[in-house]
Amino acid sequence: MRWKNSRGEYGHIAVSLHWLVALAVYGMFALGLWMVTLGYYDTWYHKAPELHKSVGMVLFAVMILRVIWRFISPPPTPLASYSPLVRYSATAAHLLLYLLLFAIFITGYLISTGEGQPIDIFGLLSAPAVINADATQIDLAGDIHLWLAWSVVILSLLHGLAALKHHFIDRDITLKRMLGCRIASSIETEK
Repeated sequence: MRWKNSRGEYGHIAVSLHWLVALAVYGMFALGLWMVTLGYYDTWYHKAPELHKSVGMVLFAVMILRVIWRFISPPPTPLASYSPLVRYSATAAHLLLYLLLFAIFITGYLISTGEGQPIDIFGLLSAPAVINADATQIDLAGDIHLWLAWSVVILSLLHGLAALKHHFIDRDITLKRMLGCRIASSIETEK
């Protein structure tokens, strides 16, 4: 496998970024649901939100790199066997996932910095607070953040189910490409 995407295959960087983001999103979702159940005297009461904020900021940077990488190394050509509806649906789902993720980052940032405090990123960097918000605005950002997170999880599950459908029902190479498997791309992309 190459570093960059080719006409028929995803490269190492795109595959790695895809799966890194997928794992981080599900990990962050689980951490977010768990941390809001913690009591004040729980040892993780302060640690879990700090970890969630730090990973969220790193994930934001990774997503920016992922967007830049899509311009540097465009994704492979859709398979010829895809119908126009499948092509449109895949493009719309990818775009919506990206938009939802960036909306999650924005609301998370607003929740974390709404009282004027910067976000400490693993004790290495600090993301400054640029907006002061009142408690109602912070609560609203929290509600939106939660619903966006659920939306990303549901949409990404549908994305995964679509990949499994391509693999087991359509018997095409969609899932293999997403996993970074070496493919005789000239055969499948022209099919």
